[in-house]
Amino acid sequence: MARVGAKSSGAGAKKKGVSFVIDCSKPVDDTILEIATLEKFLQERIKVRGKAGALGNSVSITRYNGKINVNANSNFSKRYLKYLTKKYLKKYNLRDWLRVIASNKDKNVYEVRYFRIDDEVASYEED
Repeated sequence: MARVGAKSSGAGAKKKGVSFVIDCSKPVDDTILEIATLEKFLQERIKVRGKAGALGNSVSITRYNGKINVNANSNFSKRYLKYLTKKYLKKYNLRDWLRVIASNKDKNVYEVRYFRIDDEVASYEED
């Protein structure tokens, strides 16, 4: 029998022990984005128990080959990581050219991509 009033782990529940990746390889190869500054920005801004920058043992951030890996042992939201990445892009005035998109290949990966401008240029040339 099911207990009355027991909470189920629904869509609103946060995950425990997760790993997320931010793939910035294309902008890093084009030297538009500096991955070291993004890593530092995330280390300073990620909040753990209401305090920014106090990651402790619960969150670790590493970078390799244009990718940033965020491992969290406590509750951590993927959406929060996207929010902070967009905030970084806005701070360094890159938000007009780059965007953060969830990857189709893996559900724990965000990709930083360029906006498609060539479609707009082609439509102006046709008019």
